[in-house]
This record gives sequence, structure tokens and C-alpha cells, in this order.
Amino acid sequence: MPTKTLQIPTADGHADAFAAFPDGGRRHPGVLMYADGFGIRPVLRDMARELAGHGYYVLVPHLLYRHGPAPVVELPAHIGEEDRPAVFARLMPLIEAHTAERVLSDADAYLGFLAAQPEVGAGPVAVTGYCIGGLYAVRTAAAHPCQVAAVAAFHGPVGVDGPDLFSKITAQVHLGHAEGDVTPEAFDELNHVLDAAGVDHTSEIYPGTVHGFTMSDTDAFSASGLKRHWDRLIPLLDRTLAKGE
Repeated sequence: MPTKTLQIPTADGHADAFAAFPDGGRRHPGVLMYADGFGIRPVLRDMARELAGHGYYVLVPHLLYRHGPAPVVELPAHIGEEDRPAVFARLMPLIEAHTAERVLSDADAYLGFLAAQPEVGAGPVAVTGYCIGGLYAVRTAAAHPCQVAAVAAFHGPVGVDGPDLFSKITAQVHLGHAEGDVTPEAFDELNHVLDAAGVDHTSEIYPGTVHGFTMSDTDAFSASGLKRHWDRLIPLLDRTLAKGE
């Protein structure tokens, strides 16, 4: 599986990034993958390789590049519950500084860079994201309705921007919620908003999961949750992105 370490020019500098894509010299649909708050690390690279193995060029940008190259905060190999308070005490000010305006400015750069890669085919792309990256994925899809054909967000705070965000989305959407993240009332309200906005979507609570369930390097990890995530994500991409260039 070919991989690259890249530098993406942005309005505020250069974002380091990781890319994985199939071998063989063909062009493949592009997928922009937003990491969770912990950022690019071995588990994200493994997930990018896994997705690339299904026929996609996967780009994982370092979201907090304004504060230095990844990792901006040193992480243990396994992020246990006892590690989270100290890690987030350092990360949260950086995440809070990554405003909606910065997210959208960077999204312009990431999508432009993705489209320009020789391994990426013409046509629409998909965006996926985890935790806070799920919110960034939804924002990106709303800002680029002509470019983004599919968006998937997992254990992300996707509703915090309000209903107007969803009204701008033309992509097919999948939302995979952690059981520990959303009440039944909030889940029903979000789905009502999606229906009212006319969004083509699936939205479900993954049983027995807590926030961060896709990440195998954390105590939140759920093997069944991760499998369900792949079972939802791959078909979404296969039916919305054209392969075979």
C-alpha cells in the first residue's frame, strides 16, 4: 500500500498530512479524512490504509498545524482514561483556537490539494471524520456541495452548529453516534432536523459504545463499533464515488 507524507499549502502556512492509496498507477476517488482531537498517529494511518485498500485515495491532514507539526502533544502509545485529562488540558486550547473560519479556509486548501493529486480521479469526493473531525467533515460538506458527494461522521458533535448547517448539504450522509454521547431525545431531534432539511441520510446509535469508540489506541475502543463503522462507511463511498479511471 503506497503512502506519502505531504505538505499542503494553506492560507496560513503548510499543513503536514498523510496519504494512502492503492498501488497500480490508476486514479481513484478521493477521501478527505479528518482525525479526532488526538490527531495523526499510528491508528489513523492504519485506518487510512484500510480505507485505501477498498479503492480510495485517502488524505489525512494535520488539523492543528498552526501550532507545529504532528504530534503537537506527545501521546502515549495507548491513551487510557487516566491519560485523557492531562492530554486534553494541553489540546483543548489548540482545538478551541481552530475556529469555524479556520476549518473552512483549510477545507478549501485540502480539497484543492486532493483534486490536484495525480492518483486522484476526476469527480466528487467524500469526507469522513471522527470526534471533532466529524463536525469538521459536516462543515466541509456544507461549504462544498458541488464537490462532496458523501460525508460520514462518527462520535462527533455534529449538531452544535444548528439546523442551518444541514440545509446546505447535498451529499449522502451517515452519522454514527456513540451510545454514551447522545440522549434518545437529542437523537430524535437531530434526525428530525435532517429530515426537515431534506438530507439523504442514515443516522444511528451504535449499541454499547462510548465516545471515541473507533479508536483502537484508547480505552473507548469498541471492536464491534469499529466493524459497524466500516460496514456503514464502505457502502456509502462505493455507491456515491465513481471508480475505475
